Amino acid sequence: MENPVKFLLGCMFGKKPRIAQSQYIKSFELKGDLKLAEFVAYFIVASIEVGNTTTKCILTATNMKDGRTHVLNKTVKMTRDVRKPKPNERIFGSTLNGVSLTKESIAELVRDTLIEAHEAVNLDITTDLDFAVRSTGVVAGFSSPHEVGEFIKALADGCLLAGIPPKKMVPAMSIDNIPAKFKNRTLIDKIVFTGAVGGVLPPVGSTGVEIVANEMEGELATAGIKEGAKWSGVDFRNPVFSMDFGTTLKGRITNSEIPYARTIANLCGYAGAIPDAIIKGTGLVDKRYGAALDLFSESKERLIWLSKGSKIQMYAARINDLIKIEIVPDNVDRYGSVPVDPAAAREIGVILIGCDVGINGSLMSGLTDIGSEIYSKDGLRTMFATLDLVCATMVERIVKLAIENKLVTERTSIGLTGRAAITGCKPNLIVKSIENLGFLKDPGEQIVFVDDGLARGAAVMARCMNSMGVPKNPIGGIRGGACVLKQRMEYYERSKGR
Repeated sequence: MENPVKFLLGCMFGKKPRIAQSQYIKSFELKGDLKLAEFVAYFIVASIEVGNTTTKCILTATNMKDGRTHVLNKTVKMTRDVRKPKPNERIFGSTLNGVSLTKESIAELVRDTLIEAHEAVNLDITTDLDFAVRSTGVVAGFSSPHEVGEFIKALADGCLLAGIPPKKMVPAMSIDNIPAKFKNRTLIDKIVFTGAVGGVLPPVGSTGVEIVANEMEGELATAGIKEGAKWSGVDFRNPVFSMDFGTTLKGRITNSEIPYARTIANLCGYAGAIPDAIIKGTGLVDKRYGAALDLFSESKERLIWLSKGSKIQMYAARINDLIKIEIVPDNVDRYGSVPVDPAAAREIGVILIGCDVGINGSLMSGLTDIGSEIYSKDGLRTMFATLDLVCATMVERIVKLAIENKLVTERTSIGLTGRAAITGCKPNLIVKSIENLGFLKDPGEQIVFVDDGLARGAAVMARCMNSMGVPKNPIGGIRGGACVLKQRMEYYERSKGR
């Protein structure tokens, strides 16, 4: 970490990180400009995610003319507020904090969140919504693929209870399944959904089982960063390194193959759960269910660096000593509480990068003890500045490990999303840390921060499932390259022959 005064001056007067903020649109704007008799088709997608900390429904509308995704509404609930299991219900999993979950309680939480999100912007869930994508980050508390399957069913049940037709949750099989207003926007007659989202093929183990339980969230986050980067002017196409610092760590590294890139590494383990454990030491949040979000404010802790810079660095170093970042060893089936299959991953050429605190969180209490010390001796502002530095150092260590294992090159773009990467002064610290590694060709053009990455990714996935790309503004292909539609059509024809 550089001199605190230099850091402060850099934050205030230096080059700003590229941060893509969600651009909102009102529901009445979806009708186009009636005075100019102009109608633009918007593809409306509901992303419903039940995470360890929050449950979100984010409604997005993608302009099918320019490919940019706008946000209609965000409805956010705390997952810990899900209703308690009833006596006749089977508990099949829990969040990282131990909140018990049943199929019925999750379905009701999803239903209520979806309905509330649509009512807030006067949209009819059965007629106005074009597609729904459901996902979960709550896999760290599960013990088997069967439990993950049960959770996915619960999410689907919640969507059905809310009134979403089943056909709006699965890929279209032919142009007959595409709504009339999008028939001239789909390429389904030329190319069908291959499983690739955002131009990247997902890794599948040799047995057909996912090699890391939260791979889908990494897939969505990657696609979401690709879309969000367009708002910041960064060409975030392959090869890329995406990191989602939600409660758990998700993301992937891709190569530069065309027409579809291949996933060569996945991330797993803890991310936002680390600040959560530290913040519990303040005594200001619930000892079991509390999260850094409970105390977070939008203000950036900068001036505190002038008076507490050395202490912040000392606390951050002690915390990072407890955090383990490494290539996931082959002899484990869970890393950072996330179910993994590292042996199957290696068999297909995928590396797993993990973040843990002890063994599956066994040293989390040590983080809480340090949090208590920071708060009692130096206060909450020092606490948040320390959390910023801790998260930035985690990113630096992950990127450094990827460099050492030759998973990234000077052409790789780095994208981050999630609360533990884009809040406070973290973007400034992260950019500086990555720049200091000295491997990127043009850091200012290759590092981007995106909010709501997973929800944006859901909008991208929905379009991919219905073969609705925007060739003039592509997400697939390689950085600086042209649209790869022709190569994909040729790939599709070859695959039909096989």
